[in-house]
Amino acid sequence: MPVQIIVAIAVVVTLIIAIPITFAATSSYNRKVAEQKIGSAEDKARGIIDEAVKTAETKKREALLEAKEETIKAKNDLDKEIKERRAELSRNERRIVQKEENLNKKLESIEKREAGFAAREEELNRQKTEIAKLNEERVQELERISGLTSEQAKEYLLKTVEEDVKLDTAKLIKEMENQAKEEAGKKAKDYVVTAIQKCAADHVAETTISVVPLPNDEMKGRIIGREGRNIRTLETLTGVDLIIDDTPEAVVLSGFDPIRREIARIALEKLIVDGRIHPARIEEMVEKAKKEVETMIREEGEAATLEVGVHGIHPELVRLLGRMKFRTSYGQNALKHSIEVAQLAGLLAGEVGVDIRIAKRAGLLHDIGKSIDHEVEGSHIQIGVELCRKYKETPLIINAVEAHHGDVEPGSLIACLVQAADTISAARPGARKETLETYSNRLKQLEDITNGFKGVEKSFAIQAGREIRVMVVPEQINDADMVLLARNISKQIESELEYPGQIKVNVIRESRVIDYAK
Repeated sequence: MPVQIIVAIAVVVTLIIAIPITFAATSSYNRKVAEQKIGSAEDKARGIIDEAVKTAETKKREALLEAKEETIKAKNDLDKEIKERRAELSRNERRIVQKEENLNKKLESIEKREAGFAAREEELNRQKTEIAKLNEERVQELERISGLTSEQAKEYLLKTVEEDVKLDTAKLIKEMENQAKEEAGKKAKDYVVTAIQKCAADHVAETTISVVPLPNDEMKGRIIGREGRNIRTLETLTGVDLIIDDTPEAVVLSGFDPIRREIARIALEKLIVDGRIHPARIEEMVEKAKKEVETMIREEGEAATLEVGVHGIHPELVRLLGRMKFRTSYGQNALKHSIEVAQLAGLLAGEVGVDIRIAKRAGLLHDIGKSIDHEVEGSHIQIGVELCRKYKETPLIINAVEAHHGDVEPGSLIACLVQAADTISAARPGARKETLETYSNRLKQLEDITNGFKGVEKSFAIQAGREIRVMVVPEQINDADMVLLARNISKQIESELEYPGQIKVNVIRESRVIDYAK
């Protein structure tokens, strides 16, 4: 075996033996070093823990001391508050006790006063009994002395007082009426005259017939047609009577409905111009005339609102205003009358200082019910009120419409102005006309009303029914009674008659003394 191998083997063996020994020695050394470090760390840890325990005990003692101080302070505060509350309760108790004492004193005082009142009441009752007894004895003595019973004396006194009061009342009424008439008459005349001067209107009376001129008399035969079929067709479609008589070159249209009469007039004029007159052509022309009249109605309503200066009226009310162009009242055109009333109401409103626009609106719509009063049941006032309510007019306008003939009390100054304007428009000369029968009946009713009063000898309606002269029996009616009689007659005339303007009631008492010289 070579030497090198042996050496190598020896080296390897040596290394094998040396490595475990070295590892064991190193491990032992490291263990000792670690044990020394651990021991040192444990000592430090024990020192830190001891110091921390000491610090904690110190903090704990300080905290306990602070807690004790806070507890003591809180206890002291609580004791102080308790003392203050006890003191306040004591004061309240003293006040309550004092109030109870005062109440007891008051109750005692009230009881004493009640006892005094009871005694006084008893004394008063006793005195009343004595007074009643004395009064009865006095009445009996007076009856014995005067020879009258108490009822007879009472009746005599009441009669005397009634006569005195009646005379004083009549004098007072007369003085107040004279004063009111003097003051109101001047202002009213100024307002009315100013309004009438500013409002000029045509005095035109309408009729219930229309006359259509013809180019020649031969046209009458063509209008009548074979066996009268043309005239029957025209009358059936329009509801108007055609009067074809001996009047040269003219046909008269008669009907109570002015709109239908206007449709018939326009249709007939168109047929005359066209020359072709037969049932089919008549029907066509009547339809055209209806559309033309409807357009005319709307235009007239709009023109009326523009003329008066009233805006915002419902379109249906505007159309109904236009229909009033073909409506008359006592011969006065209803639309012209409404325009005139609106203008007068506006002028009067300007004079007295109320809203002119509302006054004009109320005046324009006051007779709106007349546009359909021949189609709907009820008076034109009721119909007008319903129309205004339906188309959302204000309560002020509705009241003015309802009150313009005095059916209800006026609720505003506007309603009074519309009433006055309506009377002015109707009463002015030439505005309206009456039939002889209506005129005669009104005068007869006027005299009958006045003759129905006690003490009236006779009465006379004069001045075309604008004045009633009442002759009274002087033995039954004295001067004081005359004032009351005139007032009562006026009130009854207002409630029972319809008339334009106003009626003057003139009561005349004539006393005559006759003697003979022998």
